[in-house]
Amino acid sequence: MDDLTRIAAALERLAPPPPPAADPLAHPAYVWRDGVLVAARAFAPLPLDLLHGVEVQRDLLLANLTRLSGGHAAQDVLLWGARGTGKSALVKACVGAVQTTGGPLALIEVAADRLDSLPALFDAIAAVPRSFVLFLDDLGFDAAADARTLRSLLEGGAEARPANARLVVTSNRRHLIPRDVHEQENAINPRDAVDDHMALADRFGLSLGFHVVDQPLYLDIVRGYAERHGLPFDAQDALLWANRRGSRSGRVAWQYVVDLAGRAGKSL
Repeated sequence: MDDLTRIAAALERLAPPPPPAADPLAHPAYVWRDGVLVAARAFAPLPLDLLHGVEVQRDLLLANLTRLSGGHAAQDVLLWGARGTGKSALVKACVGAVQTTGGPLALIEVAADRLDSLPALFDAIAAVPRSFVLFLDDLGFDAAADARTLRSLLEGGAEARPANARLVVTSNRRHLIPRDVHEQENAINPRDAVDDHMALADRFGLSLGFHVVDQPLYLDIVRGYAERHGLPFDAQDALLWANRRGSRSGRVAWQYVVDLAGRAGKSL
């Protein structure tokens, strides 16, 4: 073996070839990784009836994804708002609900730092006889310029997403880009700076807001989880857990129930 062959073999070991692409018709969920679709190891969406306090958002998102699954016109979706309020869980639960009715719909999770690979994903799924939710979780940009690629893909660009796919994005920011007051004050036309920051959010035909969970709703979420898993419900104990965490949310409620199950010697 000559030196070039040894070097090539060493490089291949350091950077192995991407895994073989999964069948885009065979799995309920995928991860877009290294330019190929990889079947998600475990896609276990929550039942919709376990998600409390988001009934309006649930109905709108479910109707939109049902239309997408049926090959009808559907919107790209932005779910924005307070952390831990169930945005990601609702996306997965709605996809799962459509799948249980036989809808030809799959979820593809795309990492937020892989936006530049979306055109390749569009090419991979455009001719597949199935509908896809392209799921970008916890997306945010530091500056308006960073968001222009996604704006082009959503609307008006040469490589807009295919008809059988819609983007579903979650973010803690309503406009995905932080509002820089200093930038607005120093702009020639401050209104232009505001419009640039709002332009990306405006590309989403459906925008769903999620807000801070109050105490009654938090307890309602805990009660629903506890009853589903045969665990005792103690409001004071649940509130004490939330107080120690310094917040109330659907995520905190689920973490409390996991701890409760562990104390009871159960698995979830």
